[in-house]
Amino acid sequence: AADLILKGLSGAIASKRVTYDFARLMDGATEIKCSQFGDNVIEHM
Repeated sequence: AADLILKGLSGAIASKRVTYDFARLMDGATEIKCSQFGDNVIEHM
């Protein structure tokens, strides 16, 4: 299960569709809501 979570987080961050806290630290990132980020993590699992 932990490997799936890490895979999901890595994929979500790599897609640059992230929440405000990540977006302010990344060039070219798209800021999305927390619930959307959760969906993005699940998509990348």
